[in-house]
Amino acid sequence: MKFEINKERLAATFTTLCEISSPSKNEAAVAAWLKEKFTELGADYIYEDGSAAKTGADCGNLIIRFDGHGDGEPFFFSCHMDTVQPGENVKVIRTGDIFTSAGDTVLGSDDKSGIAAIIEMITLLREQDIPHPTIEIIITTCEEIGLRGAKNLEFGKLQSTYGYALDSTGIDRVIYGAPAANRFSIKVRGIAAHAGLDPETGINALALAAQALDRIKVGRLDEESTRNFGLISGGVATNIVPECITIYGEVRSHSLEKLEKYTKEVITLFNEVVDSTPKKQQDGFLRPSVEWSVEEEYPVLALDRNAPVIKRIEQAAEKIGKKMEFLIAGGGSDANIYCGHGLPTAIVATGMDRVHTVDEQLDLNDCVSLTELICSLASVCP
Repeated sequence: MKFEINKERLAATFTTLCEISSPSKNEAAVAAWLKEKFTELGADYIYEDGSAAKTGADCGNLIIRFDGHGDGEPFFFSCHMDTVQPGENVKVIRTGDIFTSAGDTVLGSDDKSGIAAIIEMITLLREQDIPHPTIEIIITTCEEIGLRGAKNLEFGKLQSTYGYALDSTGIDRVIYGAPAANRFSIKVRGIAAHAGLDPETGINALALAAQALDRIKVGRLDEESTRNFGLISGGVATNIVPECITIYGEVRSHSLEKLEKYTKEVITLFNEVVDSTPKKQQDGFLRPSVEWSVEEEYPVLALDRNAPVIKRIEQAAEKIGKKMEFLIAGGGSDANIYCGHGLPTAIVATGMDRVHTVDEQLDLNDCVSLTELICSLASVCP
């Protein structure tokens, strides 16, 4: 089956979306445009949830529904409407079929390429009166700053039992596995002192943190797991023994058992270094000391290759003669959150490239290919 994608209309939609500023927490303008667009397309249900009170964004997530006819279980497509910085006042440059920014901002194909494809899909289904099951569209805020929109989505409003997150680099790729992640902070407290006059009276928190870090393996830990320390803060001046140092990091793993093991390893090693250091009294407290906190960033995404969500996209691809690549990835997305809420969600590549940089680009032909795929997804009934 051949779907006649209106290539120039798709290009115009993508350009319009990218040139509406929507950095994380400031998505209201693009949300307003989307509500108007989906109203024009005849959506049966448009709802902005109350997540803004929890995410700090200037709008909520959007849930849009187009009621189906005939057989077929309801399913959803998902994208996020926020972009990373620099993402204000994007100017889209088109050279042939390649889209870039003017060079001083990101383009915003992450994730507006997915949104543009969804809009063209719905438009095509309407124009050609193509039968489809009920289709829901989830467009979240604050994905780029910790999946906050998805974490606070009003899941009770959904009818679907599975879906597809259009949010990955490359094209003709489906991600069916992604790790869980823990985010942690470690605070080491020592005692401040003048670094030149009486350093003996102090305890250097940075030196202790360095000892612990030297004992902890980072990078790839095994075929399923990684660990990283990404931020460090503390200290006051070069002539003051640093009293407090805080280190921030993460552990990711496709195995929940390993995730717990590698997270606890960090805490254990920091505790061992601090406990082996002679203590001094300060303000009624013994120093040095260590405090830590661990937060689940997102749950694991592990789809069965025979699950309905995978079988549907296999059938959709076969229907239009497309060969898909099925992958296990190392990053997290809104799809992890949906899976954690019992909604199996596969991640589908949109063609976005060099994301999170001012060199970001999108090939319009890849966006056309994505649109063909999701049109097929919408029209098959497994």
